[in-house]
Amino acid sequence: MTVAPQRPAVPGLVGTAHTRVEGRDKVTGAARYGGDIPFAGLAHGMLVLSTVARGRIRSVDTGPVLAMPGVLTVLHHGNATRLNIDYIGMLGIPPDPTAVVFQHDRVPHAGWPVALVVAETPEQARAAADALTVTYEAEPHDVALSADRPDAYPADGHMPGTTEKGDLEAELAASAHVVDAEYTTPEEHHAMMEPHVATAWWDGGRLDMVDSDQGITWVADELARMFSLEPSAVRVRSEHVGGGFGSKGVRAPQVAAAMAAAELGRPVRVSLTRRQMFSVTGYRSPTVQRVRLGAGSDGRLRALEHTSLNQTSTVHEFVEPGAGVARTMYDATAHRTENRVVRLDVPSPTWMRAPGEAPGSFALECALDELAEKCGLDPIELRLRNEPETGPVSGLPFAGRNVAACFREGAPGARRFGWDARDARPGVRRDGRWLIGTGTAAASFPAGTLPSTAAVTAEADGTFTVRISASDIGTGARTALTLIAADALAVPSERVRVHLGDSDFGPSGIAAGSMGTRSWGWAVAAAAEELRERLLPGVELPPEGITVRSDTTQAIAALAAKERHTWGAQFAEVAVDVTTGEVRVRRMLGVFAAGRIVNPLTARNQLVGGMTWGISMALHEEAVRDPASGALYGADLAGYHVATHADVPPDVEAVWVDDHDPDDPVGIKGIGEVGIVGAAAAVANAVWHATGVRHRALPIRPDRVLRAGGADA
Repeated sequence: MTVAPQRPAVPGLVGTAHTRVEGRDKVTGAARYGGDIPFAGLAHGMLVLSTVARGRIRSVDTGPVLAMPGVLTVLHHGNATRLNIDYIGMLGIPPDPTAVVFQHDRVPHAGWPVALVVAETPEQARAAADALTVTYEAEPHDVALSADRPDAYPADGHMPGTTEKGDLEAELAASAHVVDAEYTTPEEHHAMMEPHVATAWWDGGRLDMVDSDQGITWVADELARMFSLEPSAVRVRSEHVGGGFGSKGVRAPQVAAAMAAAELGRPVRVSLTRRQMFSVTGYRSPTVQRVRLGAGSDGRLRALEHTSLNQTSTVHEFVEPGAGVARTMYDATAHRTENRVVRLDVPSPTWMRAPGEAPGSFALECALDELAEKCGLDPIELRLRNEPETGPVSGLPFAGRNVAACFREGAPGARRFGWDARDARPGVRRDGRWLIGTGTAAASFPAGTLPSTAAVTAEADGTFTVRISASDIGTGARTALTLIAADALAVPSERVRVHLGDSDFGPSGIAAGSMGTRSWGWAVAAAAEELRERLLPGVELPPEGITVRSDTTQAIAALAAKERHTWGAQFAEVAVDVTTGEVRVRRMLGVFAAGRIVNPLTARNQLVGGMTWGISMALHEEAVRDPASGALYGADLAGYHVATHADVPPDVEAVWVDDHDPDDPVGIKGIGEVGIVGAAAAVANAVWHATGVRHRALPIRPDRVLRAGGADA
């Protein structure tokens, strides 16, 4: 007789360090990513992108290409499947037409997908795509973003475009200290290790797809809507993902592959080159931000205004909500924020790690540093004096607010960073030819939760199987869910197997907005706890085991309205070479309040990764558009510099303080994005402390340092 397994008493696994359950597969090459999985009869597609920034396609000369070796078909606006684009997607937004390929002859930006060449091999497809002649009727284009654009307008995006209270001008006039400054951030790209790839095939009217995405059911839902299919007629799998950072949703490769597979009746794989990713997979828009702060003689804010302008394409409105961070961090008697956009002949921007908070915190936290200097206050003391009791805009209570705890752990009387020994005067500390400075900034990121379903099965052999359509984009979600399930079941983690990355497992939240593990963990814990209650010792299990399925939709809807966030304090020490203008980060410390930490090993990895990105954002990353062509200069990882090992100091430390969310049954909040928030500002503020010169434009390149001067440079 097979009976329910006994549940030995095991210590709590959540909160203890565990190596990744799939780690061996990844380092040995056994883990298969989207482009690794073999298929019988697989054909390969290569996108052809426009070479003009605006205009119309006059002709696509397919004849010579179709005669090339191995070429099977060429899809373009004249012969491609007609798609449904009149819908609102699962995330509540219309589809980006960049993904809805080959539907018309208009070209709205350089790098717009105009055709797909499909051949027997990747080499044949690429050669044929390079040979395809597309003739355009070019039109004048506009790619120039500036603060004085008369055609800019407020836009809501995923939060209200404008919020305001009080008489801003009156409070500024009555303030003892005022900061009024403009801050700019450049176009930035995701640059994840694994390029976008999708393989599609049709089986009896059902679309099957293997791709690289960060939202399995999101992608399946969007494809079903585009191709006018029932939801059950689409299956998407994405077992291993080599990074996403917000970019890997529904993109041109999935749609083009599905079109080509339908025409050819065989599997088709579409992979992007690194250069193509700079045009068709989204990016962080450049921003122009203005911050106006007014404070009394005691440093308390009387006026706060934060406006942010970003570019979007002419075919899709995307808002980079840089002003949103001010709605959470600081209150004032008069408070105004606004997110604005301007439509240009550029590719559509999209979500990118800490969208809004990353560029917005650079402007706001640098402005706070400038205000501290004017007030004669320590930058941390100024922030603590302006801690709000409720949401500055919403008025809602905080579900815990631990900014002060993060600063206390990392700064005054510091056993960690040594802030208490800091000389407040800029430009006075030297190490040979290097000027040394330290800076700080606060951080926050929303702690959201998405409805999810999960199934947990007690197998007849005494193991447990978890099935959830989650996406592990490299964050360690598999391991975290294994620990959560094992704890809920009170069994060792070795007896739990987690299967994810398959839309057939049922609807689930996406790996975005730091909501993935928080959302999935809730669903897994709920199913596992119910299953545990059913498994009374001695109860016989059927051969197929016993399965319990959870759905957190109602529980999440019942949550009380509160301001829910992760919090942090960032610290940086930099050295500035007075002869070359080079800036080097010597050490960084991030202290975070991010709920219950499921796995300290992978949590630190995520937080340090975000802080490293902050270094890259502050000093290196910058995509530049050519006004003449509308395209990017150096659209590759040679021309676009992301921080590498040589740019990052070994002393980057991430720690956390106790932080509990009483409304979350697992107690976690999410850590994927808070690590980047405020990091660039801390570096920029440290550069000021080293040199005495403010840098309000990122990145802080050597030429900008030399032109600005400062200290005795």
